Amino acid sequence: MTRLFDLLYNQLNSNPLEASLSARDSKGNWKSYSTADVKNYSEQAASGLLKSGLKPGDKVAMVIYKNRPEWVIMDFALQMAGLISIPLYPTISISEYEYILNEAEVKAAFCGGLDLFDKLSLAGKNIPSLENIYTFDKAEGRPYWEEILDQEGRTDIEGIKKKITGEDLVTIIYTSGTTGNPKGVMLTHSNIMHVIVETSKFLEVDAGEKVLSFLPLCHIYERAVSFAWFHEGTSIYFCGTDNLSGPQGDLASVKPIAFTTVPRLLEKIYEAIYNKGLALSGVKKALFFWALRLTDNFELDQNLSPFSKIKWGIADKLIFSKWRSALGGNVRLIVTGSAPCPIKIIRVFCASGINVREAYGLTETSPTLTVNSVKPGGSVIGTVGYAINGVELYIDKTSGDYKEDEGEILAIGPNVMSGYYKKPEINAQVFKEIDGRKWFCTGDIGKLIQGPNGKEFLKITDRKKELLKTSGGKYVAPAPIENRIKENFVIDQIMVIGDKQKFVSALIVPSEDGLKNWCIHKNIEWTNLEDMLKQDRIIAKYQKVIDKYNPEFSHIEQIKKFRLVPAVWLPVHEDDSVAELTPTLKLKRRVIREKYKKEIQEIYA
Repeated sequence: MTRLFDLLYNQLNSNPLEASLSARDSKGNWKSYSTADVKNYSEQAASGLLKSGLKPGDKVAMVIYKNRPEWVIMDFALQMAGLISIPLYPTISISEYEYILNEAEVKAAFCGGLDLFDKLSLAGKNIPSLENIYTFDKAEGRPYWEEILDQEGRTDIEGIKKKITGEDLVTIIYTSGTTGNPKGVMLTHSNIMHVIVETSKFLEVDAGEKVLSFLPLCHIYERAVSFAWFHEGTSIYFCGTDNLSGPQGDLASVKPIAFTTVPRLLEKIYEAIYNKGLALSGVKKALFFWALRLTDNFELDQNLSPFSKIKWGIADKLIFSKWRSALGGNVRLIVTGSAPCPIKIIRVFCASGINVREAYGLTETSPTLTVNSVKPGGSVIGTVGYAINGVELYIDKTSGDYKEDEGEILAIGPNVMSGYYKKPEINAQVFKEIDGRKWFCTGDIGKLIQGPNGKEFLKITDRKKELLKTSGGKYVAPAPIENRIKENFVIDQIMVIGDKQKFVSALIVPSEDGLKNWCIHKNIEWTNLEDMLKQDRIIAKYQKVIDKYNPEFSHIEQIKKFRLVPAVWLPVHEDDSVAELTPTLKLKRRVIREKYKKEIQEIYA
């Protein structure tokens, strides 16, 4: 298998499924497509696209709100027709649509969500190349995606497929970025296929088992994972994050054995678990927090004494089994990426019998560079794992002022992009030649540590561009500080600040549910979040939290002052105001600093 659409034919020939792709219909019932259905629809769509006048090499955009089978079908169709897909986030602005679609010279677009049709139509007035927009949701007066299907005859897609090689460009993915215009990452079939084949070895799933998919398919992370599920022959159930939990939720309905996520969702699940524990009383509450304390010392592959085994057995039967049940009862593996996952979160889930494993990569690397395995000795908590086969890592200490064992992470391998679309000047900046070999500069800072079985595990310590430099000339990495403090149940979000200042401080967004439960526990009457943050007892509570974590960091890294802010930072706002997070939930530090300029000035006054 060298082309992505080979995965479809491989499943059809080796392990055809009756429910290859599934999603809920408008009535809330699960609707499934068999492997044969996916193959037939994909071929018909590929033929129809060519009949509509598109030619191999043309660009076609896709944008949806919630993952759905039609996306995968159209993705395969574009590949078969030799077309290049341009996946887009639904939350970006019209001006960003215009920029991307014009630069890529997109000729057609498919969308899920009628307001997205309107958004694309509005942007299309300034996009000369855009000829057709189709919707995955049927509505009068809107071209429906099934209208493109060629059910009578096939244009010569077989001839086109034979000419497609693994080295052909298959997609251009525009990275959201925290500043400037988005950049189009050019990926070939071989780039992504290498990741699929190598990461499939770590999934530990069997053909026919069920998995859940809710992270955006427009991001290479979930898209590559969905292809890996195809590779392994699992049944993929698409859903959103709005109906995951609860007795009628998708976790309870599907009972998946695995899914991918970002740390933010795991943090939310942990906060919900913690708050339920706070609501208990008497013996139940004591048992809950006893079990939770046990997880503080959990280690992977730990050898337990007979007495410890009894303790863990009791905790599992009375407490941890209920946590697993809340996730459907069958989850064996959760892969998390896109951002650092707090160590406490990983310990809690792993200790409760739910394997959480961190992986690392970038859009530019298709995406995976490193993984933690569920096999004995295959994982080290606090790291993002070891390099997959074919990938080499290099810690470059020459590009900045780093600690002795740290440096910028460089990578080389068959999954590294061919470059940014129409950006030769930036390509020259992100590739570095060392001893005649061209390495990709990730922009992340890290170090390699010796792990089990002689493997070198990668530990990410910060982003190169996010280092703060105090007025005293000392460098501070904010991410490790933020990730540690975010583990506290009364903190939702935090951003460390202090560039060019005498000391380090922070902006803190409280967890409303966590703070409300603490107030109930302390008999403090709750009004609303904004008013509560002005109360001395609340401010003192957060000072106590900061005082607890500060000793873990060097003197220069310790947070000397903070401000509590009541507005949650989001990737999109209903009033179209500037978002504080990227679509992948990374902090837009410049935006946040500008938004809270007054508060920051007060801190350093």
